[in-house]
Amino acid sequence: MKKIAVVVSRFNEEVTSRLLANCLKTFKSEGWTESRLKVVHVPGGYEIAWAVAELARTGKYAAVVTLGCVLKGQTPQNDHIASSLVASLHRISLDTRVPVILGVLTPNTWKQAMARTKGSLDRGQEAALAALEMVALAAEIHHGTA
Repeated sequence: MKKIAVVVSRFNEEVTSRLLANCLKTFKSEGWTESRLKVVHVPGGYEIAWAVAELARTGKYAAVVTLGCVLKGQTPQNDHIASSLVASLHRISLDTRVPVILGVLTPNTWKQAMARTKGSLDRGQEAALAALEMVALAAEIHHGTA
């Protein structure tokens, strides 16, 4: 049985560590054991795409979840990183036929970032649930039941 990979950025780690904890908690509550999950850490948001591409190309993963926080700064660097990342992840998902889940936050403020790590805005939980939905959909499509 294939695993699910989670690629998480260490940049803005106070946010990303919470996203990761919530994501893993959700997988476990849905019956996924640690042996079926692979967590990979990368330095920042820009490096997420490379790790996702390498993992997806192995054929070992039913989906890859991305978790990060590209916070708006005083320069447009965050816009460049976020745009490049989203385009790359989309291309990787289509090229490899592995669902790639976008759990990378692009908030304007630290307060917005932290708000998205809990409660109804919990993007870590949301990313895990999206991955599970896409894994189920892919299984239906590939087995002719969709």
